[in-house]
Amino acid sequence: MDLLSDVLSLFDTRSSHFAGLRAGGDWAIAFPPPDGIKFNAVREGSCWLGVEGVETAVQLHTGDCFLLAPGRAFTLASTPGWPAADALQVYRHAEHGVASHGAGEKDFFLVGGRFAFGDEAAILLDCLPPLIHVRADTDQAGVLHWSLQRLAQELQATAPGAALMTRHLGHMMLLQVLRQYLAAQTTQPAGWLFALADPRLRAAIEAMHAQPARRWTLAQLAAVATQSRSAFALHFKTRVGVAPLEYLLRWRMRLATRRLKDGNATITSIAQALGYESDSAFSHAFKRVMACSPRQYRQQHAGAQA
Repeated sequence: MDLLSDVLSLFDTRSSHFAGLRAGGDWAIAFPPPDGIKFNAVREGSCWLGVEGVETAVQLHTGDCFLLAPGRAFTLASTPGWPAADALQVYRHAEHGVASHGAGEKDFFLVGGRFAFGDEAAILLDCLPPLIHVRADTDQAGVLHWSLQRLAQELQATAPGAALMTRHLGHMMLLQVLRQYLAAQTTQPAGWLFALADPRLRAAIEAMHAQPARRWTLAQLAAVATQSRSAFALHFKTRVGVAPLEYLLRWRMRLATRRLKDGNATITSIAQALGYESDSAFSHAFKRVMACSPRQYRQQHAGAQA
């Protein structure tokens, strides 16, 4: 399994939601920060998108799509600077998930889906910018339009397997946006996601993912990357943003959170499977990354798995 698939396979979809918007005339709507990742596609018309922390508003046209990372408020408007209505009030009167706003002919139509993922998604979401714009003339835009249409149907239906279909649609849309984003990069920002384009770093990360319980040393990982210890350590820290053994620690804890939530495995067996000789050593490492003990984490997430 390739690295991106390996990471995405850990993602749990806590919740998902679909909504649409029809608007006309002069209009603007202010949205609160989304809970999770938000995918949107413009089906008709055009608008301006302003995102908190992004200096310049982006004009969207028919067929364009965009992804919003968690934690940023945003505004959609027919004209930049137009007084914005509160989204909660606008969507309070939505019918079948589609809200209507503005006067006159409703010549703008946007559809969107929102996915909230679990803690394990942080390894990827922390690499994303506030906004990724996917233009209409890309293959990814076509996939996103189809996926959002399917999402709306799955969330409204009671067909067998709807939950699994919804989860896979979220993964599919995220993967398509990431492919487009990676292909468009002309610089080399720091982050796990961008290290995938570096053959030496990818080899080292693949080795850690393949054998997370192994007692890797910096020298062993440097050998996998065919670099000296010092060159590898600097290269990894510069491109990924953390030191190699710190990355290994965080990856182990992502695996641990999945096993703590998904099954009845004992904390001792999870610790041993991840290369720890004692529960106390595992608990100390877990607390460092997750800010709580493995037992506390399992108790906090027990209701979500019921």
